[in-house]
Amino acid sequence: MRRENQSSVSEFLLLGLPIQPEQQAVFFALFLGMYLTKVLGNLLIILLIRLDPRLHTPMYFFLSHLAFSDVSFSCVTLPKMLLNMQTQQQSISYVGCITQMYFFLLFICLDNLLLAVMAYDRYVAICQPLHYRTIMRDGFCVLLVVGSWFFSCVHALLHTLLLSRLSFCADNTIPHFFCDFTAVLKLTCSDTSINELVIFIEGGLLTSFPLHAILGSYVHIVASILRVSSMKRICKALSTYGCHLFVVFLYYGTIAMTYFIPSANNSNVKGIIASVIYTVVAPILNTFIYSLRNRDMKLALGILYRRGIIFAM
Repeated sequence: MRRENQSSVSEFLLLGLPIQPEQQAVFFALFLGMYLTKVLGNLLIILLIRLDPRLHTPMYFFLSHLAFSDVSFSCVTLPKMLLNMQTQQQSISYVGCITQMYFFLLFICLDNLLLAVMAYDRYVAICQPLHYRTIMRDGFCVLLVVGSWFFSCVHALLHTLLLSRLSFCADNTIPHFFCDFTAVLKLTCSDTSINELVIFIEGGLLTSFPLHAILGSYVHIVASILRVSSMKRICKALSTYGCHLFVVFLYYGTIAMTYFIPSANNSNVKGIIASVIYTVVAPILNTFIYSLRNRDMKLALGILYRRGIIFAM
């Protein structure tokens, strides 16, 4: 495309959710409730882990970082979406869009890596219990978390820098409720072959590696439980890890549908629904499955409630 047919874009317009105007109030209340549930639930998890010394273990150390990541993930997209639904002001500046995209990519990658780290922790605890303290020592746990943050920051920076070099046409309308990476790419007038190649290679690796690590860990865990446990423990373990795997497939399935399946096979509506699932629904399920169904977390919550610590803070 010739240069004169291009124009610099100072802002984008977010069309938001594909809902009727008369449904705005209902969906606003629904998403506001889900947002508050995610934020307050995960902040409660972080508070419990910090206050209860019995939860100062590798598993809950990783869980506290996952909770922080989920809170941050929620704050990247949902507040802007709720504000737009309430005020009908759909514009977002170019810098704001790029910033939102950076933190979105950062926290979605961080979630992937932390879920893999937590699955590995459970694998070591169940399949190699005698070596657990040796393997999951404090320094190694910190290294796993720091490594997750580092690769997530590099991942987000790489994609946002590649995007920022592109020129955009006069059309600045994004048919989404946030600055989705693939939706913004469709508005550019520049060649996006490098961006698409990086998405499939680098993005694919940072998605498939954690997924394979999670599935491999759970396969070994289930196999170990089936060999040595009673039927009652087997049913309980399968119930717990079955819930974990359900969220994993829901999370990674919708991400794959959004970023790795050719856009010709997906409508904008399907892409938005998939985005709602992995940005809103899956993190809420994480909160309940990894924490509120956990016996130690419920015990810590009960103790702090009886002591009045939570309400005194």
